[in-house]
Parts: sequence; C-alpha cells; structure tokens
Amino acid sequence: MASRRGALSIGQCATLACLLEVAAPKPGNVHRGADFEDLTLQDLLTSAVAIGPVMNAAAESSVGRTVLESVEATRRLVGTNTNLGTVLLLAPMAKAPDKAGLREGVIRVIGDLKPQDARDVYSAIRLAQAGGLGEVDEYDVAGQPPADLIAAMRSAAGRDMVARQYAEGFSEVFECALPWLREGIDAGWSTADAIVHLHVRLLAAFPDSLIARKCGPKVAAESSARAAATLQAGRPGDEEYFRALADLDFWLRGDGHRRNPGTTADLVAAGLFAALREGWLPIQRGTLSRGQGIMDESNENAD
Repeated sequence: MASRRGALSIGQCATLACLLEVAAPKPGNVHRGADFEDLTLQDLLTSAVAIGPVMNAAAESSVGRTVLESVEATRRLVGTNTNLGTVLLLAPMAKAPDKAGLREGVIRVIGDLKPQDARDVYSAIRLAQAGGLGEVDEYDVAGQPPADLIAAMRSAAGRDMVARQYAEGFSEVFECALPWLREGIDAGWSTADAIVHLHVRLLAAFPDSLIARKCGPKVAAESSARAAATLQAGRPGDEEYFRALADLDFWLRGDGHRRNPGTTADLVAAGLFAALREGWLPIQRGTLSRGQGIMDESNENAD
C-alpha cells in the first residue's frame, strides 16, 4: 500500500530525521555550529547514515534486532554512543505498517514484543555503553535481560523518557513532539526554527533524562525552568527570543557539556521521523530566522 511519505523509504525517513535534528542549532546540543570535545557533528551525521539500511529492513525484522543492528552499524563507524535513545524510539516506528495509523501501528508493534526483543535491546544498550545509567535494583542492564521488555521499560519510565514512550504508547512523541512541530510549521516558521522551538518546548515540559542522570534532578529541573523562560521571551523572529535562546544555549554548554539535553533531542528526532512518515514535513524550508545568528555568537563565546 502506498505511504503518505511519498518518495522516501523508511530508511531515508530515519536518516533524514536524524540529519534534520542534528543540523538545527538546538540549545545545548551538537549541531553544525558547535561540537563537543568527545562528540562531533561528523559523528552524528555518520550515525544517521549508518542506521538507514537497518531501519529500511525493520518491517521484516524484530524491534530488538533492529535496535541491536542499528547500534552495531553505528559502532562500526563511530567510537562513541551517538544514537541509542533515538534508535530505541525509531525502531518500533519504522516497523509499524503503512496501512495503519502510525501511532496505532506503534502500539501494536510494542504490544507484540517477545523475550528475544528484550535480549537484543539489552545487548544494544551494553554495546552502546550509554553514559550515566548507574545501577538499579530491578531490570539493571548489567544483569540478565527480562522476559518482558515492556515491564523493564515501565520500571524505568519515571527516570527515562525513552523508556516512558514504550510504557505509555509513545505518548510524548504523538501528543507533544509531533503536534508541536506541526504548530511551528503551520505558523510559517522555517523547518529549522520549528525544530529548535520544539526542542525548547519539550525541554520546558519534561526535565531531560540525560541531564538528570548526569547532573541530578535539581539541575534537570533548572534546565526546564530556563527553557520555559526562553519560551516566555517570544517566538521565532523576535529578537528577545533569540537572545534568550543564546542564554539558554550558553548555560546548557557549561559544566563540560554535562547539561546536554540528549533525551530531548531523541524525542525531536522521533517527532521528525513521524512527520516524514506522515508526509507533511516541508524538508526544503530550512532557512533560519536572522536572529539565529545570536546563538552562533554565543557558541563562539561558550567554546
């Protein structure tokens, strides 16, 4: 059955979603104007290309196998974890059939997970060597994989936004990221401005899991409060909004980039993938507002 995504394959949707996410100058993240010491734009671009063929075969594979093979493909080319959270979100979305609505398809896919999916996902997490996971009493990734991956995701849902998507039917992806992105596009903003605004809006609404793991819940809550203040300053096209973005970006890049809102970026990538699969994202409308240059100046000062 034909898909609304038009000429793009599932693998191309996955790669393009990751490319659009990393190219947009989102506060606190690596993008085309800012690298980290241990993570560069080239790493993320390479990772986006690496997962494309695996995601393209997701319909004929299992979710766990897609996650594991995506991480394996990435680690063959990149020496650090660049995309585990994104891959965990994209895998069931890539497997969902075209004939169903995307969210309904995803819910069906995650409802059909098998013990082997849990084993493969645990192997992928270990291979990715994701930072800041720590130890937990139940379903620890260093221990035996559970028979029920969703039970493990429910256990982690309170501390990890990616796990929460599995536990709650991808609620933040389909009820927040996707419609909020559409609001920005419908407002006439460039795709890049809409992506940045979505990122800040998600960060304001949900304390970032990666920041919480690395820096603690108080710092994660402060990052959300600062993002909310940025939204109150205006919207794309307003000088005060871009100045507030620059301030937020400068603060997030402090402390050796430990305040990197990486889980928020994963949700952005998932929203972009969904928009590409649904066929309404204007991928050629990418010019930034003039005020975005303020953030470029902030990045120079931050580095």
